[in-house]
Amino acid sequence: MLDAIIAKNVSKKFRQASSTTLKTFLLRDLWKRDVPQKAFWALKDISISVKKGSTFGIIGQNGSGKSTLLKIVAGILAPDAGGCSVNGRISALIELGAGFHPDFSGRENIYINGMLLGLSKKTIHKKMDEIIEFSELRDFIDEPVRTYSSGMYSRLGFSVAVSVDPDVLLIDEVFAVGDEGFVHKCKSKMNEFKKKGKTILFVTHDLGTVENWCDEAMWLDSGVMGVAGPVSRTVDAYRRSVRLKE
Repeated sequence: MLDAIIAKNVSKKFRQASSTTLKTFLLRDLWKRDVPQKAFWALKDISISVKKGSTFGIIGQNGSGKSTLLKIVAGILAPDAGGCSVNGRISALIELGAGFHPDFSGRENIYINGMLLGLSKKTIHKKMDEIIEFSELRDFIDEPVRTYSSGMYSRLGFSVAVSVDPDVLLIDEVFAVGDEGFVHKCKSKMNEFKKKGKTILFVTHDLGTVENWCDEAMWLDSGVMGVAGPVSRTVDAYRRSVRLKE
């Protein structure tokens, strides 16, 4: 059986200004001089294999590189070293409202996001009522999404992402936003995906969710892989690390 996701020796570098003082800001914007920059490695030599049909969790503190890795798997970012391959149709909910146009209605954004995820306009039209029903946003679906709350953004994004019926679903902190009822609905949908043999890769700070849902997990620490493998071993190692830093 082919692995659904394979990442080999993935590294990602960003550049950041070495100084953020008012002086350097004025030099950059008024005299157009280059501000010295330094390299920042968000990921360093990460290798993972996610089995087809499994649920894999990525944990770690803020800034550890979790979302960067998810974006590389999704093809949104390109690694500076190494590579990543995905077997099957992929759907991703990476950033809250990513791809939404604030002045377009929820309905219009369903079409836009659906086409970005590879659906035809005809298919989206057929799925429209199903997507709206799942999102519970029927009363607001023709309002511009700039009027939506963060929870409404999350509902709409998740509803479109799962409507694609992907082989591989990537999710970044979807359970951190929204009311308890919708979070329960999201988890039920993920349960349905698991039963169908879909592969799920998700980032979360909720260790209980990882322990209850995942077959395997990985802990990232400042872009470096701490532990990867069985859930209990990974979560225990992460908890010990957090206690030591407190």
